[in-house]
Amino acid sequence: MKQNRRIKRVSIAKPIKKISKPNDYDSATGVCQRSKSAATKPETHSVPSLDEIKIMPREFFQMDALDLAPRLLGKLLRRDDVVLQITEVEAYRPNDSACHARFGITPRTAPVFGQGGHAYVYLCYGLHTMLNVVADKQGVGAAVLIRSCAPVTGLKTIQQRRCQITEKPVLLTGPGKVGQALGISTDWSNHSLYTPGGLELLDGPEPDKILIGPRVGIEYALPEHVNALWRFAIGGTPWISAPKNTLRPL
Repeated sequence: MKQNRRIKRVSIAKPIKKISKPNDYDSATGVCQRSKSAATKPETHSVPSLDEIKIMPREFFQMDALDLAPRLLGKLLRRDDVVLQITEVEAYRPNDSACHARFGITPRTAPVFGQGGHAYVYLCYGLHTMLNVVADKQGVGAAVLIRSCAPVTGLKTIQQRRCQITEKPVLLTGPGKVGQALGISTDWSNHSLYTPGGLELLDGPEPDKILIGPRVGIEYALPEHVNALWRFAIGGTPWISAPKNTLRPL
């Protein structure tokens, strides 16, 4: 993987000081029930005007997951009024003992063998909705897990879906939190991310610094895959999940 790419600076959102306690979650609507008076003025990640940003083309995704992963940093995920900037990812490749492709093609894993540029969404422990971006050509079986994001627009909707009234990084630092903030389910698996409408991947500023480290929660995998530095994050941002002490500059 090339490491000498020309990169631009990403503007990092400033965390605010106050946090409110979560309210009751309404499973019927998928949001928290809270008073409008409790809302705070959103502070969001700074990116160029969304009207000027293009959807990434299908060709962008046609590469090894290990090459696609760092290229996804700084890109934007958009669904309805919510736009998130990707700040942390993990690559999962063919013949990777931590990749779902190791199970072969099943009703659950079929999307990960699809064409690059589609979503692969699955439930972790039957609870957390995990969004992956399928990489490479059809039949390869590779994807990039979106581990963390930063809010760009739609903070109120994000807070309602997350049932957590805060603007601190805890809102979006973790793959299950990202899926919940976007309001997606496994029904979104195999959805095209390069087609306008629904869930889209938009272009965004490339990070000034990139961190790398081993992936999280894959102790069941072979040692060479447990230790592989296939986790990537934007350096200098607080919008990264734990553990942070295993990350180092690329």
